[in-house]
Amino acid sequence: MTERTLITIGAAEPAYDGRATYVDGARAEARPVRLSFDDASRALVIHSESGPPERWPYDDLRAQKDQARREDGLVLSLRDGRPARLYLDARDTRLIRTRARRLGRRVHKVPHLRLAGLSLAAILSVALVVAVIVPALADRLAGQLSPQGEAVLGEMTRDQVRSALGTGAGPAAVCDAGPGRAALDTILERLGPAGDGAPPLVVTVLDVAEANAFALPGGQILLFRGLIETAASPEEVAAVLAHEIGHVAARDPTRIALRSAGSIGILGLLFGDFAGGALVLLLAEQLMQSGYSQAAEAAADAFAHARLVEAGVSPAAIADLFQRIAAEGDEIPDALQRFMAHPGIEGRIDAARAAVPEGFEPRPLLDAAGWAALRAVCEAVDAAPSDA
Repeated sequence: MTERTLITIGAAEPAYDGRATYVDGARAEARPVRLSFDDASRALVIHSESGPPERWPYDDLRAQKDQARREDGLVLSLRDGRPARLYLDARDTRLIRTRARRLGRRVHKVPHLRLAGLSLAAILSVALVVAVIVPALADRLAGQLSPQGEAVLGEMTRDQVRSALGTGAGPAAVCDAGPGRAALDTILERLGPAGDGAPPLVVTVLDVAEANAFALPGGQILLFRGLIETAASPEEVAAVLAHEIGHVAARDPTRIALRSAGSIGILGLLFGDFAGGALVLLLAEQLMQSGYSQAAEAAADAFAHARLVEAGVSPAAIADLFQRIAAEGDEIPDALQRFMAHPGIEGRIDAARAAVPEGFEPRPLLDAAGWAALRAVCEAVDAAPSDA
């Protein structure tokens, strides 16, 4: 193919002997135009029958991707980002490229500082929602969630915990041996319900070696075999249960569940979908860690102290448990680390001892046979799922 023939139009400007296609970006209309070069002012001149010529400086010309996938054509735009486009045939591209040396540069210069600022603002916005707005809404909604809805959430979370702690043979087994369960019920009867407006207590013992106990929404409390084995007396078990009942009374597990659900939902929208069983499993893991604030722990302690005194049990029992474990120098079980790692644990132990009224005479919770039965509550576990 021979080089494009040039003719003269108007003021002796060389123009193509042919036509390009021009789209101004304001109307869905492609118009045929003629092109000429003004090398003196280094501009491509677009001649149209509908208006005066338009001048595109050579240095401002940028090559765009041809959406029609014409590999031999050229699509031109301006670096200022205007939507106007000029479509040229392959035989015209060499004449353009010899004049416009910056076709391959970006249309817009990337504003790195502005982009970094916007990114930081987005991150801070998400952090504000997750750390401030979601907790505030969760605290408000915790007291408005229907008892039925809270009970369902608690049961689902309990089942997820059992599944997460289970083995290949199935979920973690529920310990419900008759004499042991009767001994536990005796303790719970002495401690009493969580209080007015709180859901009824449902305490489940799981055959898990970890020393742990924690509350879930809907009045659910999980007590692990390992905690019973770690305790030196039924009073120490009662003290831990009273603390968890305090969390139930304050609706702390429901708040954590709602906060976690809100945070996980927001992060799921940003980074991937969390829903269904996966969401409940994540909630279960959050509640197993029970990352309550120091204020919530102090409130649960105060509740436990008062409730234990009412039940004829010394509040010092929880202090005895912690101090004995620390004095033994052994590795502290993970769950008890959760209790003991809160700031001011020494003050909490002192507060527990100070909560014992002067002249207080504790009443035994269980006799020797009852304590032995409680410690053996998992000896005849039923591995089938329980409705407890």
